[in-house]
Order: sequence, then C-alpha cells, then structure tokens
Amino acid sequence: MAAVVRAALVQATWTGDTESMIAKHEAHAREAARQGARVIGFQEVFNAPYFCQVQEPEHHRWAEPVPDGPTVTRMRALAAELGLVIVAPVFETEGPGFPYNTAAVIDADGRYLGKYRKHHIPQVEGFWEKYYFRPGNLGWPVFDTAVGRIGVYICYDRHFPEGWRQLGLNGAQLVYNPSATSRGLSAHLWQLEQPAAAVANAYFVAAINRVGREEYGDDDFYGTSYFVDPRGRFVGDPADDREEELLVRDLDFALIEEVRTQWAFYRDRRPDAYQGLVRP
Repeated sequence: MAAVVRAALVQATWTGDTESMIAKHEAHAREAARQGARVIGFQEVFNAPYFCQVQEPEHHRWAEPVPDGPTVTRMRALAAELGLVIVAPVFETEGPGFPYNTAAVIDADGRYLGKYRKHHIPQVEGFWEKYYFRPGNLGWPVFDTAVGRIGVYICYDRHFPEGWRQLGLNGAQLVYNPSATSRGLSAHLWQLEQPAAAVANAYFVAAINRVGREEYGDDDFYGTSYFVDPRGRFVGDPADDREEELLVRDLDFALIEEVRTQWAFYRDRRPDAYQGLVRP
C-alpha cells in the first residue's frame, strides 16, 4: 500500500432531482480517477437536497436501503469500474420507522465494506434532523480499504470530540466528514474543529460541505471543503465558498506515524481518569 494516497472530495450544488445529482457525482468521480485519485467522498445525503431545513413527511421519499438500494448499488458499479474507493452518504431506511443518516463505504473493487450511521442528531432551527433520523447504532467502524483505513463522521458529529478519538483508537488514517452547513456561526467553527480533531487524533480529515442555495432554506451552504493533515495544516487550498468544486490532494500517510511518535498523545492518554465523561 502506497504511503502517498491521492484522495478526492466533491462539494456540489443541488440539481433539482436525484438522477441528475447522481450523474453529476459520477462525472466528478470519473474526473478524480482520471487525475489519479484512489478514494473519493461525497457530501451529506449527496443524492438529495438538504431537506432537514423543514419538517415535512414528503421528504421520507428520499430514503432507501443500504447497501441494496439504487444509489449504493450504482456507486458499487462505479467504484469497480474506476478502481476507486467511494464514501457515499445517503438517507437510509432499514424498514418503516428505522431511518438513519448514513454513509456507505465501498472498496475499489466494488465490494460494500459497511456503513457508518450518524450518532449525533441535531434538532434546532434549520437542522430539524430528529424529525427524519434515528441516532446511529453501529459504533465507530474503520474500514480496511485498498488505500488504507478509512473512517466516517457526519456533519453535526464533528462538534463531539469523543467520536473523533474513537475513530483514531480504531486505527483510522483518513476520516471523511460529509456535511450540510449553512452560513452563520458555524463558519468560524468549520475552520477550527476539524483541523483540531486531526491534530488531537493524528490522522487526515476530509471536510466536505455542500455549496450554494437550495430550495428549503433561507441561507446558502458555504462550501470551503478541505483536506487537513495530522499537524492541522490544510493540504492545498480549501475549496471555494460559492462554487461547486472537486478537490484532489496527495496525502502522505507516513506523516501519521511521524506525528504520533513526535506528539505522543496516544501514549499519554489517561482513560483511567476519564470516567466522568460517560455520565449523562
């Protein structure tokens, strides 16, 4: 496995329907593969609008099974065709009354490796997610892929350091954080939290945000997606704050061991002293 992994992410504008949205992401994946990328991640519920800005029963129509639904099935075929690891976030249904905000992880040969379900579900103005999703119940999986060990955290999760740490303890080298974040107070946090998580846990983070105005909210999504390394440094420039963009960056996974040795945060952890963290 190569020490340097060429990785990609996509921040995309909403097209108005699922078919054209998936087709758009397929085109970006093909371009990423043409540029030599071996892994790509898409934004939160990438095949739909961010409907959680309203609470309407009609939006349950976006849900589909994982891995046997149409979107993940199509992404598996694409991954096998391109030899590309794909992180594909969708609205999952496990049956009536069991909906989740989920990301499927697909290996470069098209094998479905598993899924992550968003743990922390917001219910505040403009982010009415408890209306649609149950909290995740599959723990903090890290997937052995053709490019290395990949974890996923989703949007609101990023405000909670515990999951970032668990992914690190489980061996993540790269964590994709697909998001749907609109302008406001969170824009400042966007530049702080994920680089801080990369430093604290000594791995790479791919921070993906939607971009542009969609049909259900008053604010637009501000993009500025980026890759950040285990020292908290941007890998290349972040994406634009208004335009759709594909980012392709080289990530030197050898830096992970270097940082973990130099900044011995894992060695110096004190789990015996943290019992209060799990009190309600």
